[in-house]
Amino acid sequence: MNRAVRTPGGLSLRLDPRALLVTVLLLAAACAAGVALIGTGDAKIPAADVLRTLARNGNAYQDFIVNELRLPRVLVGLLVGAALGLGGALFQSVSRNPLGSPDVLGLSQGSTAGALVVIVLLSGGTTQVTVGALIGGLVTGLAIHLLAWKQGVHGYRLVLVGIGVSAVATAVNGYLLTKADLVDAARAVVWMTGSLNGRDWDQVWPLLVLCAVLVPLVLVNARGLRMLEMGDDVANALGVRVQRVRLVLMVSAVLLTAAATAAAGPVSFVALTAPQLARRLTRSPGPNLVPSLCMGAALLVAADWASQRAFGADQLPVGVVTGVLGGAYLLWLLVTERRAGRI
Repeated sequence: MNRAVRTPGGLSLRLDPRALLVTVLLLAAACAAGVALIGTGDAKIPAADVLRTLARNGNAYQDFIVNELRLPRVLVGLLVGAALGLGGALFQSVSRNPLGSPDVLGLSQGSTAGALVVIVLLSGGTTQVTVGALIGGLVTGLAIHLLAWKQGVHGYRLVLVGIGVSAVATAVNGYLLTKADLVDAARAVVWMTGSLNGRDWDQVWPLLVLCAVLVPLVLVNARGLRMLEMGDDVANALGVRVQRVRLVLMVSAVLLTAAATAAAGPVSFVALTAPQLARRLTRSPGPNLVPSLCMGAALLVAADWASQRAFGADQLPVGVVTGVLGGAYLLWLLVTERRAGRI
């Protein structure tokens, strides 16, 4: 049951105790998984020493291992998972479809195409690949929006157009790989898998700044998003500027997805599964933006831990683990939606 909370300044907020509890637990799980991940590896460090080192009380050896080698990777994982979880929640809410995620709509494939152009045709470095992925995601998002526009953007048309754009982008990616030489093709395939290997502070800061700007912007428009779920006519009647709110939220979702893809490659299915899992845990209607953000962060860091520790000496890219788990979840979701008569 929601509870109304009124601040001394007269601002009224509605809080769902269960959703708040789930959010806190997911955030704690993400942080605990991050600490565990920092402590694992060839040089094992107990969790207490990890926390002490993060507080700048460790020795020089622990400081180098924790703060220079492992912390940036974990922070990129947390930020990428959070960005994908929030972006997926936005797309699913705007489209009013549980399949309306960046994976299905083609945004990840568009970002991949931008990165492949830089790798294959321009032989660019890490910074150039990041810029290419961002541009590819933005161009793809703009194309989907324009193609889906017909007196506004509506859910099922958005999904259908996104599936078509995804197919085109996938074909372009395959063609670019055939034109690459062996070294560039191998580099591109590794990037396309989705991985946190080798991530450092150069990937942390841009993603952190972008999230610091976009997350508050999205939360400010959260009420309008909840009204949109009841339909454009109802939202208009309640005073929501429908097209403006939808455009702001879709641009934010595209930027979050493109930035996450630029930082870690196209990590699949996190954006699809995190919002649905968060909604099932909170049992709360609406977009569940903050729980989805925390769920995405926890999922990706846990998947990265599994990719490093669950397969013995073989370390898998995190995108392989999320792909296997997300594919199984997608099949379950399709069966559930079919039994419910929604597809």
